Amino acid sequence: MTTTAWVIGGRGLLGRALGKEIEAREGWSLLATEPLPWTDTESLLTAVRANAGRLGRASSADGDSWAIVWAAGAAVTSSSQAQLDAELGQLEVALDAIGSELAPLRNRGVIFYASSAGGVYGGSSNPPFSEHTVPIPISPYGEFKLRAETIVLKFAATHAVSSLSGRIANLYGPGQKLDKMQGIISQIAKAQMSTTPASIYVSLDTIRDYIYVYDCAALICDSLDRLAAVEREAGVTHATKILASGEATTIATLLGYFRIVSKGHPHVMLGSSAAASLQAHDLRLTSKFWPDLDYRDLTPLPAGIYATILDILRGIQLTKQAV
Repeated sequence: MTTTAWVIGGRGLLGRALGKEIEAREGWSLLATEPLPWTDTESLLTAVRANAGRLGRASSADGDSWAIVWAAGAAVTSSSQAQLDAELGQLEVALDAIGSELAPLRNRGVIFYASSAGGVYGGSSNPPFSEHTVPIPISPYGEFKLRAETIVLKFAATHAVSSLSGRIANLYGPGQKLDKMQGIISQIAKAQMSTTPASIYVSLDTIRDYIYVYDCAALICDSLDRLAAVEREAGVTHATKILASGEATTIATLLGYFRIVSKGHPHVMLGSSAAASLQAHDLRLTSKFWPDLDYRDLTPLPAGIYATILDILRGIQLTKQAV
């Protein structure tokens, strides 16, 4: 009995970690794929259909199953509405193609969508926020994530596939794309090795929950195992789970960790920006859905920061060697 998983967005921060987790996980197999051609709709649909067909064939034996993990996305908080709408359109057409290809095996699979806790709970009240909290986005990005969750839920309901939306806390770790201007830990780590400081536009008492990317990948796979088990017992299930460390950390505390790990002052610059209005002050998180899955040893924040710094340093050294 094997679960073959297709990670869409497998070259990104979360996608890479998921690939490694799946390859090392007993009873799981990673579907080998090339990056999807996102810039051309027809080419995208052709590639999606081909990969979905391969996923179906790989999971066609008795007792086997499939999982689709949607970890793709170029959108960030500063993305324009046109960019967000275009990405939603790609999600819809890709899922339509997947549904057609996997229709004969729809009762064998589950789908996961990587959503954003910070995006959907930006305007919510009374932290820590849980799955019982009413999501109130304060940014177009947060609204985009809620719309994407709805699209995935509609796909899953239409095709009788169990689904899970994972509302992820601030994800960090080795492999983050530094050109996206996203991920404060990676941006500060990069600044430690640069003459250009990282800019911080929120107050130092701003509270966030940071989860190490490899911890998050393991939690996603455990959640999909649970989702499949629930489906076997109770039928098709649609669920939402917060994926977080459960630890509240202020920006000031984060900078203190950088001071300890790098043995020097964090290379940052405090400033102001209109975009700061799209950032909530307190984003403490806790999961009350399948909480037993959260009882695990997590990577301590200082250790994760150190691993991120080493990864960025390694990348800088490889770039210099290639010149």
